[in-house]
Amino acid sequence: MAMTINRPVDQDRAWRNRAACRDSDPDLFFPIGSAGASVDEIVAAKAVCRSCPVEQKCLRYAFETNQETGIWGGTTEEERRRLRRAWLADRRRAAVLR
Repeated sequence: MAMTINRPVDQDRAWRNRAACRDSDPDLFFPIGSAGASVDEIVAAKAVCRSCPVEQKCLRYAFETNQETGIWGGTTEEERRRLRRAWLADRRRAAVLR
């Protein structure tokens, strides 16, 4: 998943107003666990994310602010940890090239 490195997304909070989850129950995006009934919640939350026009901004926000819990940008905690490591490595490489 390629991420564009521009200004930090946290400086542009207007993206939140366009988020598909804005009118959803926040509990859907913070399931308790990753098995059993939580699997259905995770699937439902990710479905909302897939329809979201700001999914990538949400994911970048989660990376930049190190969101450790919940569904952000269509990713689970475990998926985001793996992706964030790669994202940080890309940022380090980009900084060296500047």
